[in-house]
Amino acid sequence: MGQQTAAYRETLNLPQTVFPMRAQLPQREPARQERWRALGVYQRLRELRRGAPRFVLHDGPPFSNGDIHLGTALNKILKDIVVRYRSLRGFDAPYVPGWDCHGLPTERVALERAGKERKDLDPLDIRRLAHETAMHFQAVQSQQFQRLGLLGDWDHPYLTLDPAYEAAVLGVFQRMVEQGWVYRGLRPVSWCPQCETALAEAEIEYRDATSPSLYLKFAVVQVPASLAARLADAEVDGERLVFVAWTTTPWTLPANVALAVHPDLTYGCFRVAEEGWVVAERLAEATFSETGVSGKLVLTLDGHELVGCEYRHPFLERTGVVVPASHVRADQGTGVVHTAPGHGAEDFWTGQEHNLPVVQPLDERGVFTAEGGQFAGQFCFDADRVLIKELRARGALLHASEVTHAYPHCWRCRGQVIFRATQQWFLDVGQRNEKALRAIEAVDWRPTWGKARIRSMVEERPDWCISRQRAWGVPIPAFFCAGCDAAVLTPETVASVRAIIAREGSDAWWRLPVADLVPEGLACPACGGHEFRTGNDIFDVWFESGSSHAAVLPTRPDLGWPADLYLEGHDQYRGWFQSSLWTGLALEERAPYRTCVGHGFTQDELGRAMHKSLGNVVDPLAVIARHGADVLRLWVTYEDFRNDLVVSEAIFEQVAESYRRLRNTLRFLVANLGDFDPVADRVDFERLPSLDRWALHRLAELGETVTRAYDEYELHRVYYQLHTFAATDLSAFYLDALKDRLYCEASDSPARRAAQTVLETLARHLCLYLAPILPHTSDEAWEQVPRRPDDAECVHLMSWPDCASAWRDAHTADDWQVVQRVREEVHRRLDEAKRTGVVKQPLEAVVTVSARAVTHEVLARHAESLPGVFGVSQVRLRAGEERTNGEAATAAPVAVEIGRARGAKCARCWLWQPEVGAAARHLDLCARCVRVVGTRDEGISSP
Repeated sequence: MGQQTAAYRETLNLPQTVFPMRAQLPQREPARQERWRALGVYQRLRELRRGAPRFVLHDGPPFSNGDIHLGTALNKILKDIVVRYRSLRGFDAPYVPGWDCHGLPTERVALERAGKERKDLDPLDIRRLAHETAMHFQAVQSQQFQRLGLLGDWDHPYLTLDPAYEAAVLGVFQRMVEQGWVYRGLRPVSWCPQCETALAEAEIEYRDATSPSLYLKFAVVQVPASLAARLADAEVDGERLVFVAWTTTPWTLPANVALAVHPDLTYGCFRVAEEGWVVAERLAEATFSETGVSGKLVLTLDGHELVGCEYRHPFLERTGVVVPASHVRADQGTGVVHTAPGHGAEDFWTGQEHNLPVVQPLDERGVFTAEGGQFAGQFCFDADRVLIKELRARGALLHASEVTHAYPHCWRCRGQVIFRATQQWFLDVGQRNEKALRAIEAVDWRPTWGKARIRSMVEERPDWCISRQRAWGVPIPAFFCAGCDAAVLTPETVASVRAIIAREGSDAWWRLPVADLVPEGLACPACGGHEFRTGNDIFDVWFESGSSHAAVLPTRPDLGWPADLYLEGHDQYRGWFQSSLWTGLALEERAPYRTCVGHGFTQDELGRAMHKSLGNVVDPLAVIARHGADVLRLWVTYEDFRNDLVVSEAIFEQVAESYRRLRNTLRFLVANLGDFDPVADRVDFERLPSLDRWALHRLAELGETVTRAYDEYELHRVYYQLHTFAATDLSAFYLDALKDRLYCEASDSPARRAAQTVLETLARHLCLYLAPILPHTSDEAWEQVPRRPDDAECVHLMSWPDCASAWRDAHTADDWQVVQRVREEVHRRLDEAKRTGVVKQPLEAVVTVSARAVTHEVLARHAESLPGVFGVSQVRLRAGEERTNGEAATAAPVAVEIGRARGAKCARCWLWQPEVGAAARHLDLCARCVRVVGTRDEGISSP
């Protein structure tokens, strides 16, 4: 019997495939990527799509200053999914990667790698080290990105250090100079003392910091005559009048030249001992509570009455004046604001309005200069402790504590930022806000709230400080008169320098004599002088990267301006999205992109952003080494990327399990197609059994849903739909129902060929639907899908599949929805039958289903398929009694009974059938299996 059963096994159509169950992605993916390179897949795609509608995703350039991290991996994978999908949809969708090679991030790494201090090197030495560092990490990142499975023109990336790119940046700047965007002025700017440079708004992040919280006394030395009379009436000695102010930045006190009050706010003069304290009336209670003293209100004053009072600086030998200012708030502090025009934007503009001096006693390292008096040589934040001691010694300190609050930090070094009034180059964006807002309205923002976010940033944005005090970047081509030090910047000077840099690169600014850089005949507009020196400022790196659309899109024949898509992290609403918007307005009066898609950031299970200082960084290359790039790519679609994505090994394990389900579904499909010719063996749709037509109906629904989700950049919906279809519609239902037909029918029977027709269609479509997300796995499976005449050897050279409208059949779908509901009840009852010992496994069972009306009609229509669908040997149908008037409407539509099947177990198909033993030659086979093996009797012994 054992030999005979083994012989019968040889007559089964068991699955066979070289597509393994164990993916071994970390080992197998590099070989598949090498195959893509050998086939020239990217280049062949460009040829195949030549002349097709173009889809241009413009790559936002990452800094070439280190290995990739999970955030950059997320970004690049998203871009690759979009580009691969668009290419499959028939678009000419090139991908040109780019790198941001200039700027402080790369310069800092270069100096660290060289073990050098900036002060010990001249600019050309710094630039040489930075150039070497940028090119090293560009090569490293290129290999790392390609290991993620990215397809693109890796041999011809764009680099911001290329002379042609640098010249294009100057071309954008020249246009802005011509249009009057550019000016130089003394302004308070965010300044990083660690990086020793000005920062733009996009380079600031707010993090909690602990600062001193001080209440100070400013003693009045002179009051206006009108105020003196009112004080006298209230019996307040004007010489004992004190303004009480609150500050969290003691280091700015050496620059104090004024106190600001709100002209329309009501202030109180409170008698405290022999003094008269001036505090905003509504803030008095909180002030006295904080300082631990009490005072008696003796006089109320409007803020404008206090204007013109002079006071003595708490510890320096100078006086200040009280001025009106609308920015003074009545919800914190004292209503009296310490004002230092050299250290804050509001203070600065208040000073400009009232002609106050700008005292700025800090150097580029945040260290007090001689102008800082006794604090000279001390770092500003370190000086806080000494300042507090000095205030206490002079009797000016009323109360000192600490406060934790959001404080600006440098996004590069994470150090605290200070505010310094310095001469800088600015772009006048404030007067162009309306034009920018109109351009924003013309863009498709995904998610939609991105529009509101960038609108608010543009509406509130101050003028853009574009100058940086570093060496590694494109120089701002300004000359300074040797005679009067006036700055000279004209379209002609920019054009002259631009032509030189296009030929020789930006090193020329530091290498060539000034005479070789200055346009012939240039004269100082202020004094007429002809001797000049070069400026030392370079462009903000955001200006460089924000000019990439001008440097790259029009200059590459396979690209085009504007881009169809910018896709970056949500931080780029204030960064690259915005810098590109302003430069686009200068060139073409519109944004350089049609659609902007923003994505979230990576965070750990505690909701913390990932950063080296927290020790919660996940290395994408380590994830690939454990799970493979396709699992990492599937994780990108596992959640809605428009929100922050949680990262942990447990989540990667969940994604890996989802991947295994998808892979095993593909494996089942291709393993049952080894003897199928999609041309010769294909069964027409009209001749397919109803269950097979249902599968194609579901495939048509899936295709429509998945295509729409890809189009709308909702990749989490793509993942959900594909995973649900594979796990629920196929593995848990359709494929399970097919097994007997596939394995036990004659290999060329119409029933089996019908099933294979659908399996081949499913395999083809799933490979293509998954190809953008799982490029390695889908291509590996594609090699096992039977070839049609026009098929390419690589799935990524194919086109998006169409789902025939004829496949949509609502009537068939409704029928099988009914069958599936009954199947759930059958399986529930089978589980009970196994627990009670009625049957040991489902194939021993006969299922009797009593069903009413419509349900009975549906089941009767599909009676022949029900044993396979239910996974049993026999099914009996009975017409159930109709519901009586008093019966609840929720009564079950079917009644299911489980019994032992009649007959005996077939040795070949394992179904229990009454006719087993009826054939003399094959006593242990059912009638169906006798027919199938009848033509293969040779070698099968008789019992």
